Amino acid sequence: MATENPHESAPTTTHTTPLRRLIRLPACLHATGLGRTAWLDLVKAKKAPQPIKLGRATAWVEAEVSAFIEDRIKASRGGQ
Repeated sequence: MATENPHESAPTTTHTTPLRRLIRLPACLHATGLGRTAWLDLVKAKKAPQPIKLGRATAWVEAEVSAFIEDRIKASRGGQ
């Protein structure tokens, strides 16, 4: 009977495209550190990612929110 070696790594799966996930407003606020009004004002001014309507619900593409955060970091550091 073969025993598993705990030091061997599990097989990994590589994705050719990034996983895309929809996140709701509380997750956007948590990720950005912004308040509800500030975030929605940026969305309205088209300075933040635009939401996707899911019936009555609204969500944002997580990768777009992450890119928004990265852009804000770069801008605050002089575009480095």
